[in-house]
Amino acid sequence: MADTAGGMHLWAIATASVVAAACALVGTLLVVRRQSLLGDAIGHAVLPGIALAVLAGARPGGVAVFGAAVACALVTVGLVQALRAAAGLAEDAGAGVVFTSLFAAGVVIVTLGASRIDLDASCVLYGILEMVPFDTVPVGGVEVPRGFVSSAAVLATLVAVAVPTWKLQVFSAFDPDGARAAGVPVAAVTTGLLAATAVATVAGFEVVGAVLVVALLVVPAAAAELLVHRLHRVALLAVAFAVGGAIVGYLLAYRWNTSAGGVIAVVLVAEYVVAALLAPEDGCVAQVAGRIRFAWRVAREDRLAAVWRAMEQRGTPASPRSALEHLAGWWLRVRGRIVGAASLSAAGRREAEMVVRSHRLWEAWLGRHADLPLDHLHPPAEWVEHHLGEAARRRIEAELEHGRGDPHGREIPPEA
Repeated sequence: MADTAGGMHLWAIATASVVAAACALVGTLLVVRRQSLLGDAIGHAVLPGIALAVLAGARPGGVAVFGAAVACALVTVGLVQALRAAAGLAEDAGAGVVFTSLFAAGVVIVTLGASRIDLDASCVLYGILEMVPFDTVPVGGVEVPRGFVSSAAVLATLVAVAVPTWKLQVFSAFDPDGARAAGVPVAAVTTGLLAATAVATVAGFEVVGAVLVVALLVVPAAAAELLVHRLHRVALLAVAFAVGGAIVGYLLAYRWNTSAGGVIAVVLVAEYVVAALLAPEDGCVAQVAGRIRFAWRVAREDRLAAVWRAMEQRGTPASPRSALEHLAGWWLRVRGRIVGAASLSAAGRREAEMVVRSHRLWEAWLGRHADLPLDHLHPPAEWVEHHLGEAARRRIEAELEHGRGDPHGREIPPEA
């Protein structure tokens, strides 16, 4: 045990970081396999194993209790798979049945044996990271927290197993049928992953407890999956998120004098929220920005098309239909696409003709294939005109046998 308060905090942070890294590593594979609920099931279902081991005389936090918890976790996995194979029960439903049953049994055992065992159910459920530095074992003449030693051994074992089997895990996760056809033992690979999940989950009890360990398993990997798409990068980023969340969560819990496990879980969720906002493709900010860019493009194209039609009819362009289209008209004048009140530059004319061409081609296609009156062709074409590219326009024109007019008898501009 460290001699100073700072040393104790460092040991607690180190233990939390190691456990978080182990959980994030296996959690990445659970998330891509859509088996995240199994981590929650295992976290709850090991309670009877811990309680029975302590009742049998094992020391809380010792190797025997750890082994009993892992054994109970493996029993949970086996029961879920058995229910799926024998009863045809969906995996999520089977996990719900098994973990609630075993968790309830654990609560009953702890309650009945409360007078004979030194086991605080709240510590199992919510973790006791703050007390980890006080339970030490000698390692090379140095007192090291027992929790750090066990969790470091778990992480080292998981990494040692994951590195040589990573390609098998990826193949089994994304194409199990193809993996079976290629001779990969998919069932053995899956069982190995679930066994690794059981070990990592049990290692996380002292950090965040059985209830919140699912946060370490699922949230960092889910956040990383939003930001990157190569699986090994997801795993590395998930580990970084988990370790960062463990460090920041512990420091905040110490400052606020509250449960470290709870704050760590909250920090991990905050990381996920930030990732969901800033994800480059599916994030909220990217989606809003994409909608804004699309609306701006539609406003510009509508304004160009309005001026082009006015030039075609030798009339006055229709008034802007919205403030955004009015702003688009001003911007097109600044950019030199619109000249004067009702004229287009060469570049503006080419852009406008492609919008009108898309519109009239789609009207012609609808007029041939859809049983719609002429006055019902304009609204859908007005929407589709912003989505047709050159290849689609050429295909439609070829299908129309290069017809030059739309259903209203107006000329369809040629492709630029």
